[in-house]
Amino acid sequence: MVCKLLMIQEFVSAVKRMSGVGRTIAQGIGDPGRFQAHWPIDCLLCLDPTGSAPLCDNCERLLARPGPVCPRCAIATPGGEPCGECLQVAPAFDHVVTAFDYRFPMDRLIRRFKFSADLAAGAYLGAALGAAVEKFPRPDLVVASPASTPRLRERGFLPSLVLARRVASQLGVAVDSGVVGKVRHTPPQTGLDRQARRRNIEGAFRVRRRLDGLHVAVVDDVMTTGATLASLATALKEAGAARVSGWVVARTPEPPRGK
Repeated sequence: MVCKLLMIQEFVSAVKRMSGVGRTIAQGIGDPGRFQAHWPIDCLLCLDPTGSAPLCDNCERLLARPGPVCPRCAIATPGGEPCGECLQVAPAFDHVVTAFDYRFPMDRLIRRFKFSADLAAGAYLGAALGAAVEKFPRPDLVVASPASTPRLRERGFLPSLVLARRVASQLGVAVDSGVVGKVRHTPPQTGLDRQARRRNIEGAFRVRRRLDGLHVAVVDDVMTTGATLASLATALKEAGAARVSGWVVARTPEPPRGK
């Protein structure tokens, strides 16, 4: 009996290895759906078989989704009322929509997408963001939060652009990958307090054409203090944009005061 169980376990392991190779090939060509059509896939988080869904039901239930939030910055507020900070000093952006709270295990999934180029994870995140923003007014233009040239070389791709293209395709709106660029390389925002984040990103973006009267949606993976989105919104409005929305996969919990 023990030998039989070992044989079964070895067979299961071999099948999972074959599945992983197939998924890797599919991710490499940017078409995980092609692989799913011919071979059942495993959950992106726990690796249990799911058939054709990217996540199993148990892992899907673990993902925290936002409750009532401030309509301007998407931080949690009682009853969805505007938060005190936005009432006191309105940010440059007008509205933020998020699909998830940035908590475990969503943080793991986003890191795999950003730092390991897991395009299957990116496809799931983009589809989830598309579903979250579907009920809101369509913008005239979707743009991706840009990265500096050194950061692009380091990662080999722009995660926000992968998300933006997925969302724009899902909603049938235009996406422009070249209208806004990051003209100054900045250190990572991680570990910086609120004021340092604002100073770090100030003046880092440039809009390359006029956007007079347009509603522009900026797509990004994570929003913490909103410093990056605020700097982008400032540049977009200086170029004539009438309204700037943030479409973000996940929002972190409110940082402590002064952060």
